[in-house]
This record gives sequence, structure tokens and C-alpha cells, in this order.
Amino acid sequence: MTDTHRLATDTDDGLVLIISGPSGVGKTTITRGVERTIPDAVFSVSATTRPKTSADVEGVDYHFVDDATFESMKTNGEFLETADIYGKKYGTPRAWVEEQQRRGRLVILEIDVEGAKQVKAKLPEAFSVFILPPTEDVLLQRLRGRKREDAAAIEKRFAAAREEIAVARSCGVYDVFLVNTNLDESIARAVELVRSERARRRSKRA
Repeated sequence: MTDTHRLATDTDDGLVLIISGPSGVGKTTITRGVERTIPDAVFSVSATTRPKTSADVEGVDYHFVDDATFESMKTNGEFLETADIYGKKYGTPRAWVEEQQRRGRLVILEIDVEGAKQVKAKLPEAFSVFILPPTEDVLLQRLRGRKREDAAAIEKRFAAAREEIAVARSCGVYDVFLVNTNLDESIARAVELVRSERARRRSKRA
């Protein structure tokens, strides 16, 4: 980008932050905490083929597209990552993320392990954090405590979480594993990690 296209608020501090973790680990709360705490943080909004509900806001919750549009975008390389979840498609728009990164923003992607692999393949400079529970027993208690599902569904989700953690540990995609024992402390730690990483990259550029 040339200087003539830069805004007064633009910096060279752009960073793509990937946050992942199993269901029930508190990753969404941590993600939103980081977004609130770091002034230039922006949250990436995914495109999806799932139907828009009355509670959804276009461009805030998702970008809602039909299946043909999604497939066309995918074919044209417009996604950093895509996923098919229960028959509905989700994707992270590449152009918007890269534009925000160029502007110097902290661009937050809350995605699963498979999505993180895809993003890191395209943007190896992305900084990735995986949120872990203190123990598997604590994770199971948290899933039960949400009281959203029956016992069979909880056991299925717990098994999937254990598998996701195992893959995350072995895939080599994640820069940091953050154990969420206390939410406020975990948010503070995640913010500290981001600020330290940005400072490290600034010093390398100096």
C-alpha cells in the first residue's frame, strides 16, 4: 500500500489473531474480552449459507449468501478458510481480513482447528492461540453446567472436544496454548500475549 492510500489511523502493527478451543472452554468470552480491551481490534465476520434468523444482523453476525454464491467465492479463492457444519457452509472472507491487517488492525478469527490449519497455510504470519480447559473433568462439568443439551449430546460434544485438543497439540499450527482456569485472568493473559507479539514484531522491523 502506498502512503497516499494510508489513513491517519493506519499503522504497521497489523496482526491476524486466531483463537480456537473446544466447546465449553470459554473461547468466545475470551475472544470478546480481547476485542473489547485492544482498541484497534476487529472481529472477522464469516460468510454462511445458513438461513438468516430474526435475531441475526447482516454484516454483524454473518454475511448471508446462497449456496451458489458461496461456491463461486470458494472457487475464486475468496476465503481464507471454509467449513461445512451440519450441512451449512461457513467461510472467512480473505480480502477484508488482509485489508484490515494492512491497515494495522488486530484481526480476530475465532475458528476451529481445521480452519486454523487452512489460515496458517495462507497466512503463516498469523498468531494462533488455542484455549485449553484446566482438566478434562472441568471441561465436562462446564458442558453439563450450560444445561443446553441432554446427556448423550454432551458426551458426544465432550468426545469431540478431546479429539480437537489432541489434534491441536499435534498439528503444529498453534503458537500458544492458554489454559483457562479463570476467565478474567485468561482474557488478561491473551491481551498480554497479543501485545507482546506485536512488540516483538516491531523490534524485528526496527
